[in-house]
Amino acid sequence: MRERKKERTRKAISDAAITLFLRSGFDQVSITQVAEAAEVSRRTLFAYFPTKEDLVVHRLADHEFENARVVRARREPPVAALRAHFLEGLRERDPITGLSDKPEVLALYRLIKETPALMNRMVTFHASGTRALADALREVADVPPLVADLAADQLSGVRWRLALDNNARITAGASADEAYPEAVEAAELSFSLLLNGLGSAGLG
Repeated sequence: MRERKKERTRKAISDAAITLFLRSGFDQVSITQVAEAAEVSRRTLFAYFPTKEDLVVHRLADHEFENARVVRARREPPVAALRAHFLEGLRERDPITGLSDKPEVLALYRLIKETPALMNRMVTFHASGTRALADALREVADVPPLVADLAADQLSGVRWRLALDNNARITAGASADEAYPEAVEAAELSFSLLLNGLGSAGLG
């Protein structure tokens, strides 16, 4: 019960913050305003979210180490596993793939892309996920550290690039269903290019 209460409080704070950020802009809203809107103290807010940027990036927290989890969980070579996982995400219109036309998802993407502090936070998010993926590659594929690091950089970079491109298509006016075939084609091409290079290292 205590954990459920904590999760409800965390969600209430994040919801209040994002509502204010979307209405007035990330830089124009203070932590005090967020705390007041969520009806918590500043101290409580910081107990859940150490930085202002975390109020937004919290929505993506489950995905930070997703690539590493996929590599460890699937009984396929790493590149094949991540390719299959990304294609599943496209079919399900998972927001992390960028192929979502839900208004709240588009608004969150727009907020992040238009706010330098949030984009910088996403760089940190991306880097920690890439390090975790490199660790998973060393563990699962038993490759040298340099190979794991280089492969993780490429695999993480491809997923991020594809997500941004998918989001750009939808922002330009396409629906998720309309953008789906092109998104699949781009993903297949991207992972095929990776497979040709990384397959020789035993990661295919």
